[in-house]
Amino acid sequence: MRGMGKSKSMRRTIRAGLCGAALAGTVLAAPGTALADGSGHTPDRGPRWQLKDTGTEARFRGLAAVSRRTAWAAGSGGTVLRTSDGGKTWRDVSPPGAADLELRDVEAFDGRRAVVLAIGEGEASRVLRTEDGGATWTESFRNTDAKAFYDCMTFFDRRHGLAMSDPVDGRYRILSTADGGRSWKVLPNAGMPAAQEGESAFAASGQCLVSSGPRDVWLATGGAARARVLHSADRGLTWTATDAPIPAGDPARGVFGLAFRDRTHGIAVGGDYRAGQESPKAGAVTRDGGRTWDPADRPPPAYRSGVAWFPYSHTTALAVGPTGTDVTRDGGRTWRTVDTGSYDTVDCAADRSCWASGEKGRIARLERG
Repeated sequence: MRGMGKSKSMRRTIRAGLCGAALAGTVLAAPGTALADGSGHTPDRGPRWQLKDTGTEARFRGLAAVSRRTAWAAGSGGTVLRTSDGGKTWRDVSPPGAADLELRDVEAFDGRRAVVLAIGEGEASRVLRTEDGGATWTESFRNTDAKAFYDCMTFFDRRHGLAMSDPVDGRYRILSTADGGRSWKVLPNAGMPAAQEGESAFAASGQCLVSSGPRDVWLATGGAARARVLHSADRGLTWTATDAPIPAGDPARGVFGLAFRDRTHGIAVGGDYRAGQESPKAGAVTRDGGRTWDPADRPPPAYRSGVAWFPYSHTTALAVGPTGTDVTRDGGRTWRTVDTGSYDTVDCAADRSCWASGEKGRIARLERG
């Protein structure tokens, strides 16, 4: 980042959270079941990740779980996939002319309506929307500020949503919609705290900006001296910033993903995305809406980019990254690795279904044994 001897292209690459990882196992012992015994064997009983054949090599960092049958994935090469039969088949519903875009976030309201975010400098950052399952797309926002770089997007409901850009003139920029993503406007930045030198967000999983309830939203940062989580209780008009115990101090380190099960209880994951680099404090928890964060007593053992609460559970969540999946059963205080497959993001739906996605077209659903 700025002031750290990095080139502009290197800073942008790190902002995008790019990393490589070897493929590994695919079996997951799910919450509440026996876990792998360390010998490489995982019991047959209980839920586990089951890979779904997508027929593509795209990397999917954007994921929206609608239900056990319906999910959307957005990724490299402008690729958007949708399934309506639980992953047995996938329909390529990529926007026309989007092959040069990096789609890093998708928010879906159902099987027909979805909004995708493309990241990048200047006009590479765009928002597109479909109302017919991806048969047609409408571009509803194209960034015209060369200094802006949009990373993540979230929706409070079917109408109100936000997208965020890395700092422009020293403050994060927030984009707002009140009509389901059909139109967007940049919010005033008077209520946004100043960014740290070199600070930015990571477009690694679509989870650097997350919401819970009708008005609360949180923004994850890294790359600067301290990792922080910013919180707004008024849909992005005013913000407060709190230091997170996940180490930063390097353009590749910080908080990569957030998940809140309500406006009070949240989990942060991250670390150092570079292969082979240690991430000794890759998890943190809050019980007061992000006013304070505590490090996990036993964090995930490596960098994690995505996290999701298991539906209707007050204590169970999943975290994923290039080297594996971890489960917590105590609200994020302790984590155990239960799978070594490579995933970038994870999302769960109201019907208790969970999906994960990542490199080389990998999409999996949590299957019951």
